[in-house]
Amino acid sequence: MADIEDSTRGTSISIGEGSMIDSFVKIKPAGGTGDLQIGRFSYVNSGCVFYTGNGISISDNVLIAANCTFAPVNHAYKDSGKLIREQGFLPSRGGIIVEDDVWIGANCVILDGAILRQGCRLIAR
Repeated sequence: MADIEDSTRGTSISIGEGSMIDSFVKIKPAGGTGDLQIGRFSYVNSGCVFYTGNGISISDNVLIAANCTFAPVNHAYKDSGKLIREQGFLPSRGGIIVEDDVWIGANCVILDGAILRQGCRLIAR
């Protein structure tokens, strides 16, 4: 019951061996041309949202708790004479990289340029 939208820009979505995507996860190829790669034996809990933006790379044995958002893209907004939706997006900060054996706790928001190093734990408070 995950919702994986089709890409109009050729975005690739790959999910490795033994990985699980729970119900009510949304994968939305939007905001850039990046891909979503999830490694082996990783788990994405319900309610998570992935905007592919400038790319998301999740390595092996990563645990992602409920209701996390991955948004590797930022709207441009500097021209006050234009609507924000007409200004496109800011240059990439490198997407999102999650290395091996990371635990991301419930309700975390991960933005463009984030690198979660091997073994780290991220908890929203």
